[in-house]
Amino acid sequence: MPSILTIAGSDSSGGAGIQADLKTASALGVYGSSVITALTAQNTTGVYLAETVSREMLEAQLDAVFTDIPPQAVKIGMAGTSRSIETIGEKLAEHAHCPIVVDPVMVSTSGHSLLNPEDVKALTNTLFPLAALVTPNIPEAEALLSTTSRRIHTRKDMEEAAMGLSRLYRTSFLVKGGHHEEGADDVLCSDGSITWFPGQRIDNPNTHGTGCTLSSAIACGLAKGLGLEESIRAAKDYLKGALKAGLNLGKGSGPLWHSWSNSR
Repeated sequence: MPSILTIAGSDSSGGAGIQADLKTASALGVYGSSVITALTAQNTTGVYLAETVSREMLEAQLDAVFTDIPPQAVKIGMAGTSRSIETIGEKLAEHAHCPIVVDPVMVSTSGHSLLNPEDVKALTNTLFPLAALVTPNIPEAEALLSTTSRRIHTRKDMEEAAMGLSRLYRTSFLVKGGHHEEGADDVLCSDGSITWFPGQRIDNPNTHGTGCTLSSAIACGLAKGLGLEESIRAAKDYLKGALKAGLNLGKGSGPLWHSWSNSR
């Protein structure tokens, strides 16, 4: 059985982070192991407390997984502080011989920055060079291009952002269009080529964990030996089904139904 490793924060409400990644892996027939970077007390209405795990615990988790159940793909979500990011980078350089998908958790849904400039620098300098794919949403792509003061409004803007980021960081970038007013299309720049992935705008306010789910689903495809574009298409189809299932839990933006394909 192919396996993935997810390196991310824990979501106590089960909708995002480690929990969403493991649910996605199970639904897609992939074994999932995990390394927790931070504990959070959160639910569908917000995050109430977060604690980063120690460097020693982070190192021990990474060593334990890689020396026993080496994954065929790695997904990185909330990586934590610059010190945690450096630890992850060191261990991946030592152990990982597989594709790495980085979901740069940098900007909250409400638009607030989740990383300070030092942490962003560590993320881009340490983890981006190891990545086979980076999956920013539009606010995150704008933040990564902040030195150019670039705002992303149109499809052409998305293409130019993907190309600019890919050139700057020398890896493939998938700019996700879920925040775009005109639709939910995503655009990939890989090896200088642009590929669009059409997406259906689904009338569902419960979108907690969509970014985590998409990136972990892409990692599952890569772990199965699929190509990058095929993995993205399969992941978008899976995410569409999880949204269309219409799960409605909690008082805020609720989670997806990750097991939709197994309950039909």
